[in-house]
Amino acid sequence: MKNRISSAALFLLFLVFTNIWVSIEAQTCKPSGKIRGKKPPPGQCNQENYSDCCKQGKLYPTYKCSPSVSGHIKATLTLNSFEKDGDGGAPSECDNKYHSDDTPVVALSTGWFNNMKRCLQNITILVNGRSVNAMVVDECDSAVGCDADHDYQPPCPNNIVDASKAVWKALQVPEDDWGELDIYWTDA
Repeated sequence: MKNRISSAALFLLFLVFTNIWVSIEAQTCKPSGKIRGKKPPPGQCNQENYSDCCKQGKLYPTYKCSPSVSGHIKATLTLNSFEKDGDGGAPSECDNKYHSDDTPVVALSTGWFNNMKRCLQNITILVNGRSVNAMVVDECDSAVGCDADHDYQPPCPNNIVDASKAVWKALQVPEDDWGELDIYWTDA
């Protein structure tokens, strides 16, 4: 009888460990490669909203995935302009349009953008007891960058919700704190 209990207990521990390991593994997203930065041509990298420009020779990690989507997903909120001549660069990928900074819109990292499957869908962004719904209109490209199509900016990390000023205002974040903020988001 004692051996049965030990075997059952060991089997149960094995199942628990396997479940935890699979859960942790599902949440990890390792770089898929690297790209080497090129110096932007003069006047070709818009540094509005704290945007970085690629640096000549620097290696930037690329990602085809993002952390697993389940429940409330931890992310980094960044600031972006989706307006013409804004630091977002080209028109939004979902509708080929520019969007006012007064409209709550976002771009998601490549894995979360999911080959346009979240296009024009709303997500809910949560921080400090406040929330706002915002429409996904673009990809914050984690797989490529440092080229004209990406305004000579590096690839996005794999955990970015790149938001318009309207999102930051709705969350009542003081303007001096705009730039990067740890948040949670969920599909609305």
